[in-house]
Amino acid sequence: MFYRLNLLTVALCYALVVLGAFVRLSDAGLGCPDWPGCYGQIAVPQAEHAVDRAQAAFPQRPLEAHKAWKEMIHRYLAGIVGLLIAALAVLAWRTPGGPRGLASAVVLVVLAQIVFGALTVTMQVNPLIVTTHLLLGLTTLSLLWWMWLGGLPRQTPPITTGLRRFAAFGLIVLLLQIFLGGWTSTNYAALSCPDFPTCLGSFAPATALSRAFTLWHGSELNYEYGILDVAARATVHLVHRYGALLVTLVLGALALRLLSRSEALWRRLGTALIGALLLQLAIGIGLVELQLPLWLADAHNAGAALLLLTVLAVNHFVWRTAPQARIADR
Repeated sequence: MFYRLNLLTVALCYALVVLGAFVRLSDAGLGCPDWPGCYGQIAVPQAEHAVDRAQAAFPQRPLEAHKAWKEMIHRYLAGIVGLLIAALAVLAWRTPGGPRGLASAVVLVVLAQIVFGALTVTMQVNPLIVTTHLLLGLTTLSLLWWMWLGGLPRQTPPITTGLRRFAAFGLIVLLLQIFLGGWTSTNYAALSCPDFPTCLGSFAPATALSRAFTLWHGSELNYEYGILDVAARATVHLVHRYGALLVTLVLGALALRLLSRSEALWRRLGTALIGALLLQLAIGIGLVELQLPLWLADAHNAGAALLLLTVLAVNHFVWRTAPQARIADR
């Protein structure tokens, strides 16, 4: 029962991450200018008198019902996921041998996520806050996924110590790339290089690294639609592309390493990894070629989450192998 509920929570948390990206990409992150309600109500105001009250209370933010509903549906789903995570924590502590540490860690991350969710609105989609909110969401998903993987049978074939280090390195590289992806999106830099493989017609366009990666610009600005200049946004985008190249090389090599082994488990993981990697690359290139259609931009976020779960699965199995099953590299 615990792991069935765990798997359901993983699925809903994945949907929440994708929906959160959709809200951000459709410029609905400030669809409700307050938190946790929407214009002071638990649902989006619809009646004429309710709309009038909402506009009077928040004159600086005209009500756009389609954006407000996107934001509120995201909040409703977040509430459901939060309740499921609380139930998992209770079950973990009441079950002998339950994953208490992991369940407690998820609860702590969710509490931090709630704080940053509120700050996303009150600090007017500040890129650092929104990127942190994204990373905390993926951390929640990752911990839930790791906890579910822990309930699978523990028999794994022998591995090399080098494969364990390789898998960990691949995870670190991917996490850095996910940060760059979030930074690109929250700074509205996704189309700052409208051509591929060049950027603004050059392989070495003018860059502005300092401005591009200044993490904090203050708490009073309205960051909706971005505040960086053209050169800084292009720099953010270009660094994200270089990161994608590095991720492709590292994870591609890791997938080939897994596929080269004779055991079925490692070959299945290698196949899943190369499939998730190629899918994400195709979506990323398509984003530029098709000029950022909303559905494909959201698919890019979904692909990143899928690739993260795949790399986590690889790490889970190579790191939980019994000590006597480990063999040294030759």
